[in-house]
Amino acid sequence: MERLLVLKLDTQGCEAEALINGVPVARAGAASASVTVPVHEYTLAGTNRLELVVGPPSAALAPDAPVPPPVALVADGHSSAHLRVLLPRAGNPTDEASARELAVLDWVPPARQAYEAPVSLSRDVDLPVNFVRWRWLDAPAATPTPAVRQAALALLKNLAQALSDGDIEFFIAQVRLRTEELAAAYAQPADQATDRLRTYLSELHATGRFQWLALEADALFLRRLAGGRLLECLYATGAPALRTAPDAHGRSQQFPIRLAVVEGKLYVLR
Repeated sequence: MERLLVLKLDTQGCEAEALINGVPVARAGAASASVTVPVHEYTLAGTNRLELVVGPPSAALAPDAPVPPPVALVADGHSSAHLRVLLPRAGNPTDEASARELAVLDWVPPARQAYEAPVSLSRDVDLPVNFVRWRWLDAPAATPTPAVRQAALALLKNLAQALSDGDIEFFIAQVRLRTEELAAAYAQPADQATDRLRTYLSELHATGRFQWLALEADALFLRRLAGGRLLECLYATGAPALRTAPDAHGRSQQFPIRLAVVEGKLYVLR
C-alpha cells in the first residue's frame, strides 16, 4: 500500500503507554525508548481518541493485581514522553522529517514540577482515513463474568490443542474474522493473508519444537479494552494467554487474542 499510518512513541527517563480508541498499541521505556507500530486496525474514519499514559502499571504486574495508588513525584526536567501519529510513504523512514504529522501528544514537565504518576493525557483527532467500519467498534460492551471466562478458556484450550496437533485449519477458521479485517486494514487480499498464516503455522508445527501450553482457569485474565468491546486474553503474568513453552533459549511464541462477545458467542476480532 502507498501510505502506512503509524503511531510513534518516544520516551526519556520514564515508562509510557499509548492507546488509540481505548486499545493499548505501544509501550516504551527502559527496554525500548522508541516504539513505532502500524495502527490501521484500531483506527476509524472520523474522530479517534488518543491517550498517553506516563508511568502506567508495570507490564510485569499480574493483570488482576490491585492497582497501585498514585505516586507523588517531582519532575527532574529531563523526563518526557511524545506520541505522534504519522503518515509516511511506504519505503520511507518513519520519522517527523519524512512523514506527515497528523496528531501529537506531549508530556514534558518542567523541572521541579510536582505530579502524580500515572499521568494520563488524551485528545480527540480526526484522521484522514477511509477504512471499513471494523466489527469490534460495534461489538457490545462485555463483562468478564464467570461464564464468559469459562467460554474463553474453552476456546483457548481448543486453539492450543489444535496447534499442538497440527490442525491448522481449525485455528484458521476460528480467527477468520481477524485475518480478514487485518488484510483489509493493510490493503491485502484476504486469501493471501490466510495462506501466509497457514504457511507460518505449518512451518512452526513442522519444527516439532513448539508445544502450545494449555491454560488453567485460575491463570486466565480477561482485560477489558475499548470500553469492554474487546476482551484481551492474558496469562496471570500479563503475557498473552495463547503461548508456547519456552525453548532451550527461553523464547516463547505468543499469539495475542482479543475477543468480542455477541449474544453469548465469542469471536476473535484482534
